[in-house]
Amino acid sequence: MRLGFRYTHSVRRLIINADDFAMTAGINRGIEQACRDGLVRSTTLMAAGAAFDDAVAVAKRNPALDVGCHVVLIGGQPLLPIEQVASLGRADGNRPPAFRAGIVGFGRAALTGKIDGREVHAEAAAQIEKLQRAGLALSHVDTHKHTHIFPAVLRPLLEAASDCGIGAVRSPFTPLRLLAAQLFRLRQWSRSTQVALLRLFHGEFARELKRTGMRSPDGSFGIVSTGSLNARAFAAIAAAVPEGTWELVCHPGYADAALRQVATRLRESRESELELLCSASARASLERNGIEVISYRDFLAG
Repeated sequence: MRLGFRYTHSVRRLIINADDFAMTAGINRGIEQACRDGLVRSTTLMAAGAAFDDAVAVAKRNPALDVGCHVVLIGGQPLLPIEQVASLGRADGNRPPAFRAGIVGFGRAALTGKIDGREVHAEAAAQIEKLQRAGLALSHVDTHKHTHIFPAVLRPLLEAASDCGIGAVRSPFTPLRLLAAQLFRLRQWSRSTQVALLRLFHGEFARELKRTGMRSPDGSFGIVSTGSLNARAFAAIAAAVPEGTWELVCHPGYADAALRQVATRLRESRESELELLCSASARASLERNGIEVISYRDFLAG
């Protein structure tokens, strides 16, 4: 459902995208509910997710749910043999081969030339193509933990997405003045500072979009409030959305037994976000601020 506003340059548009589709069946169920009963219009699916087949079935029975690929280069297992993506793996021979577990170590490797772009391209393409072989028409890509904020990942990711016929990518940047507003309203001091520092890569992001012809919304909300997106935070974000097309990153779902086995800090918060995204108060916040909810598919079409 859209909120009744027509496409014009002056309107505020918001893509509400649910991450982590296919991580667990409980997350899949929550995303399906957030699409049917709430505000979610787009989602990004994890090719190596434990509930992959279930997610594909959910997507196919909900054609209004626009699907992209949630490219995972950190945490979990790659689709390709680890020796083919060695620069993305962890260096602990005492554990099974897998991606690095933490964003700090990944970022350090990305910034010191230790990430091989050819391997990023190959793994991203493998993940995207798995979804396409399953019969899903993909509109966009993003990355788990926003690893494409690093230039070493961004260029090969965009090239892989373009090679696979995908037209859009998440912009993981929030304007500084809006970050400041979120910082003081939501009191997310540490995370706001981290996100602000990562804006150093915004210029490179813009240049790569221009080079590849990939499209992106103007920026993202919800990254600062990940794990604490409640009615107050949502209202603050709605009030801050400027003219243009923006994205709200969200993580709805159900905290089932399978999720408790996953290395993630987002558990009970997923149920809170699901309730919020299906609430009358969230709809009212958007309507009050003249915000039209769209999908990435709508974004590319208009």
